Amino acid sequence: MGAVQSLPGVFPLQEDRELLSERERVIFQLLCRPLASFVGEDAEALSRATGDQVPVDRCRQLINAVEIAQLPGLGMWIARLMAEAGLTADAVRGNSPLSVISAVNGRVGYRICNDATIHALEHLQREWRGIANSPQQEQQA
Repeated sequence: MGAVQSLPGVFPLQEDRELLSERERVIFQLLCRPLASFVGEDAEALSRATGDQVPVDRCRQLINAVEIAQLPGLGMWIARLMAEAGLTADAVRGNSPLSVISAVNGRVGYRICNDATIHALEHLQREWRGIANSPQQEQQA
């Protein structure tokens, strides 16, 4: 996956950036809820746990971003942008790379990701399908 990241002009797909605002970080810290615990969480339940201080839509974005960032080769920065564009981990895995990147570019309002990024995401998707179809995964099913 490292070779994909080194293609000229590729958005730094593996790079991590802060996902939470300072206010959100404090709220979730007080609740003893690390980001990793958001996987599979219900957005409404998570919002209620914050005393409705973090809206359901924002909780849904946070959950989606954490789940997307778990895909090998993706970091929290692109995961946040994908989640803000309304994508889920399933969509990032299954939709065409062009539609995923178009959603991100549309959300930010400019072409933050280019053709090299589309190519890199296509390569990652092939790798994810290979992992999903590996004999070890089939034995666990």
